[in-house]
Amino acid sequence: MAVSARKRIWGWFFFDWASQPYSTLLLTFVFAPYFAEVARAHFTAAGATPEAAAAQAQAYWSGGLTIAGLCIALLAPVLGAVADGSGNRMGWIRGFSAIYVLGALALWWTRPDGGIFWPVVFFGLGLIAMEFATIFTNALMPHLAVREELGRVSGSGFAFGYAGGVLSLFLMLLLFAENAATGQTLGGIAPILGLDPGAREGTRAVGPFTAIWYVVFMIPFFLWVREPAAPRRRPASEALRRLWQSLRDLPRRRSLSAYLASSMFYRDALNAIYGLGGAFASNVLGWGVIQSGTFGIIAAVTAAAACWAGGRIDTRLGPKPVIAGCVLILIAVCVTLIGLSRGSVFGIALAEGSGLPDQIFYVCGALIGAAGGVLQAASRTLMVYHADPDRAAEAFGLYGLSGKATTFLAPAMITAATAATGSAQLGILPLVPLLALGLLLLIWVDPRGDQ
Repeated sequence: MAVSARKRIWGWFFFDWASQPYSTLLLTFVFAPYFAEVARAHFTAAGATPEAAAAQAQAYWSGGLTIAGLCIALLAPVLGAVADGSGNRMGWIRGFSAIYVLGALALWWTRPDGGIFWPVVFFGLGLIAMEFATIFTNALMPHLAVREELGRVSGSGFAFGYAGGVLSLFLMLLLFAENAATGQTLGGIAPILGLDPGAREGTRAVGPFTAIWYVVFMIPFFLWVREPAAPRRRPASEALRRLWQSLRDLPRRRSLSAYLASSMFYRDALNAIYGLGGAFASNVLGWGVIQSGTFGIIAAVTAAAACWAGGRIDTRLGPKPVIAGCVLILIAVCVTLIGLSRGSVFGIALAEGSGLPDQIFYVCGALIGAAGGVLQAASRTLMVYHADPDRAAEAFGLYGLSGKATTFLAPAMITAATAATGSAQLGILPLVPLLALGLLLLIWVDPRGDQ
């Protein structure tokens, strides 16, 4: 049965809706701060002071993100090239979707008094699968709309995804995630389904909830999205030769090379902000899951609205100035967070119990959501401008490589800075030069692409 162009676009939007909870619920606002609590208790039991335990918990989490990022960087372009040659991107999406679901489900067994190794392993497995599924889904984008409409399509897709993130986070906080002190959810009730708040089963349900959400909302994607017919199928060896040739040609494609390098640094920093935001709030401000989740709702709502508006600005001005503006906002946010603590702002002591640090962090969360969401949407558009539609998965594989080639860099630098200073705030200082370097390299990027 033929599927209309509008349905194909909406089906493609549903991938963002289905997969966003992995970032919103797991990577940032629910599982990450909960894991920080578990890890702090683990290191405290081993004899660390509270401040040292917080720093060790942040370093352990960022170390896991580093390893997952390296796996993505090494495999993304290879798998993209092979998928282009096989003409079966949808098959790869199905396979990685299954791994995504497995990784999320396994997080249920992250007990408050349990180990911290396997939760990081399964979280990383799901994160890798989400990234690869995203690469192959993005590769379908050039065939969805004419070039002039790609900015609007990309921005609307991210807006729809963040709306799904808001709804999933609201449901999680209202019905499942309990306050560690009271055992009640944001709705003032015990976790539903008879989940035991003492064993943190409401919060641990975030893994199965994320998995079920993905399975349900990927149904429209698989029903409505169609992969364009490949000109001809190529063996894996030929696909890899073409990839090697593309890599060799990069020095002669100045705009693409500069863009991949630029996005490598600013996306690495953005991913670190997302990955450490919830843990930072827990370690520095002492926030629990409910506060972090409320922060997440604010960030996701602003991201959805900003992505919708940003897509229209992208269509009018092009993606390059949009990217530059978003990077500047993120630099300002990072500088603010470095000067923020429970008892002071930029070294100025506050009255005991002051709510100013919380208010500032809420504002920062809104800015991270807005700037980060628009940055990702505009970056996707600019990559399409540089991609051959018939080799889009390979191009987005290179884009995935650039996003993950140094993905170890930000977490590793944060790990080293946190360990050296013993401070979770000063630990994020390396993000500022990474963002600034990404902004500088944009100078050599052609805003119209090089196709």
